[in-house]
Amino acid sequence: MLTARFKLDPEDRVVSFHLEGHAGDAVKGENIICAAASAIAQTAIGSLQDIARIEPDYQAEDGLICCRVSYDGDDQDQLIQIASLMGSVRIGCMQLEDSYGSHYITCIDES
Repeated sequence: MLTARFKLDPEDRVVSFHLEGHAGDAVKGENIICAAASAIAQTAIGSLQDIARIEPDYQAEDGLICCRVSYDGDDQDQLIQIASLMGSVRIGCMQLEDSYGSHYITCIDES
């Protein structure tokens, strides 16, 4: 099973995500749910770098993708971009859970 954990700050912004495991629906490397979650997370990390112009603290390896950001700073446009991109990972993973079931992917919010 793939577990997606999201750490939220007091303003309900995603400060980190941690995706770990494999969904188990197919052979590792051929799983549409894992591929989708991986694509969502990796796109957000790249977008944080290219659009928001920050360097998030992240790790990507077999069976694990995690990312942490900070909401420090005065640039309100940048803070909105960061919150939107990190929130998109949460929304995308929740949609996968709704579509395919918690047997394959489980999303957990933590405060």
